[in-house]
Amino acid sequence: MQSYLVTAVVAFAAAAVALFLAAITHRLIRRFGRRSLLLTELTDHAHRPFQVAVTVLAVQLGVRFSTGYAIGTPWRKVLLHFLVLCAIATAAWLVASLLVVVEDTALARFRVDVPDNRHARRVRTQVVMLRRLTIAVIVILTVGVMLMTFPSVRGIGAGVLTSAGVVGVVAALAAQSLLGNVFAGLQLAFSDAVRLDDVVVVEGEWGRIEELTLSYVVVQIWDDRRLILPTSYFTSKPFQNWTRTEAAVLGTAEFDVDWAVPVQIMREELRRLVEGTELWDGRVCVLQVTDATGGTVRLRALVSAADAGSLWDLRCLVREHMVAWVRDNRPTALPRMRTELGDADSNLPWQWVQPRRPTRRTTDAEVPDDARVFGGSDDGDARSEAFVGPEETRP
Repeated sequence: MQSYLVTAVVAFAAAAVALFLAAITHRLIRRFGRRSLLLTELTDHAHRPFQVAVTVLAVQLGVRFSTGYAIGTPWRKVLLHFLVLCAIATAAWLVASLLVVVEDTALARFRVDVPDNRHARRVRTQVVMLRRLTIAVIVILTVGVMLMTFPSVRGIGAGVLTSAGVVGVVAALAAQSLLGNVFAGLQLAFSDAVRLDDVVVVEGEWGRIEELTLSYVVVQIWDDRRLILPTSYFTSKPFQNWTRTEAAVLGTAEFDVDWAVPVQIMREELRRLVEGTELWDGRVCVLQVTDATGGTVRLRALVSAADAGSLWDLRCLVREHMVAWVRDNRPTALPRMRTELGDADSNLPWQWVQPRRPTRRTTDAEVPDDARVFGGSDDGDARSEAFVGPEETRP
């Protein structure tokens, strides 16, 4: 009974001293680290695991030295073993919290709430992936170390190590899909193929990378649905990444109209429209005739926006406005089917058409920028140099 009381008193005293020292350390770090982001993160996130780890370690030392004269008592062995397990678990908790503090401090230097945040999103993706990997490794190592404290488990482990090759092969075959996704997640994190908040098109769906883990990727679709795909999908199948190099993108709006459409006037109307909306980023505004078959003329309006969401709204605005403009101002340009009923010998008066006076054609030097995609402006010249090839290969 006397040994029990001595052990209890020493354990409570050790715990009290440890809590007091942890509180003093916490106050000192908070006071002298007000201007340091690292120290502030330490006081906010690492204080609790540090307090628990120091207390458990102090109690363990107190119990060990206070019962030195009763080495053979069974309760002492059980209690010390339990305290060792607690010390291992709290030490792992402290290490994990320190790693989280370091990662959060590193992430604070890279802001993602700015327009040009490609580099920040890449760093954030890599740090998040490393955080999850390191925490998983710490948990696995902690469980392994705790199991190795049992003598029976150590004996079994020696036999297992002799056949580690066979076990490794069997485990690799059994977890082939899981390991493939893990390595695919690491490849995505460090290859810069996809990052958090990237706008992608996968499986015919347009959305944003919301979450990126070692085993799966969550894509937030534009209508707030979630598309969950394994990470190996992005390393084995093609997908569109609209924001890999920059957020600014181009988009089209196509119209099938009659041959009587005044292209230049319609081009001027498109320019007036985009200049009056904040959705346009001022880079590209082009209207071209891309096809002229089947009794209709196909016009394609190419516009640019600062991001994918603005581009979608801008394309819809261009379609809506240009359709209304053709209907109200150029009704003869609406698509229609022509049928001629007349004399095969062309003897009817309406079949005789007087030739019109020749009109002066616009020279190449006079072609406006709104009629060119690959030229006519600095952005168009740069695009022309990037897409060198036959004309039929261009969009």
